[in-house]
Amino acid sequence: MSEEFKIEIVNPEKSFLVKEDVSEVVVPAFEGEMGILKDHISIISFLKPGIIKVSSKSGDENYYVEDGIVEFKNNNLSILTSSIYNLSDMDKSVQQDLLKKAEEESGKSDINDQAKYLVDQKIEVLKTLN
Repeated sequence: MSEEFKIEIVNPEKSFLVKEDVSEVVVPAFEGEMGILKDHISIISFLKPGIIKVSSKSGDENYYVEDGIVEFKNNNLSILTSSIYNLSDMDKSVQQDLLKKAEEESGKSDINDQAKYLVDQKIEVLKTLN
């Protein structure tokens, strides 16, 4: 019996990734990192800045996301995000630009607690990529 399920990642420009042979996905949910395997219970959750790790027969892939919604139902994982980068294709200058913008945003005096939390998460993840 197959232990695989389908993933689809969509951003505003296009369907970013569609795979049918996924064995595990780890997502940076607000509740913490969440591992999803075939036959996982149905869930809907928000994503915080972090790394999505996709394991499949064709190899492992890692993606940086800043936000989004994840839904798993009937062995179909859907991820909707406004911002996603494939780490194997992500240029160091893009990482540095994102980090610089996040640090500038974090330094603003009028930032609320929730925005500060998210920006700090972004900074932490981007620093680990370097």
